[in-house]
Amino acid sequence: MNKIIILILLLITITGFDTTSDQFMTRQGQVSFFSYTSVENIEAKNNQVLSIIDFAKGEIAVSMLMNAFVFKKSLMHEHFNESYIESDLYPKATFEGKIIDFEPLATGVQTKMVKGNLTIHGITKEVEIKTTIENTNGTYRLIGDFEATVKDFDIKIPPVLAPNIAKTISIQFRFEYQPYEK
Repeated sequence: MNKIIILILLLITITGFDTTSDQFMTRQGQVSFFSYTSVENIEAKNNQVLSIIDFAKGEIAVSMLMNAFVFKKSLMHEHFNESYIESDLYPKATFEGKIIDFEPLATGVQTKMVKGNLTIHGITKEVEIKTTIENTNGTYRLIGDFEATVKDFDIKIPPVLAPNIAKTISIQFRFEYQPYEK
């Protein structure tokens, strides 16, 4: 009898049984940004954002390619990637953090703070973001917005264009997570 219990425990350990039940993932999260300018507003959307949540640890990670942002005008896309974000040098932005006091088993909507490190343009800053988290039948949706200051991420704006570009960028996100499967 003891040998059977030991064998079952060994199999559970080797196969990783139930190791991913607390992990949820999305490969098509959405991040968009908006910048008001006196000449022309700048806005873009990225629908190829990867994110994973580990509810057992209360951790969240987000990664996105900067050149995947879609603009209304191709010239804006070009300037964004070549002149400002320098996506050839800094191809992606990341966020790693924790969801504060989150209750993963609660259904419905929760408003929680997410605290962590945001890296854009090679610069990492600690941020706190108020986030709405909705649990519907075991799938999770995270929605939120925050502002980022251009100078905090060492994004250079030519002096001639500085009056036409906002100092603060409004960023919105929406992630719909499904259980992670290896």
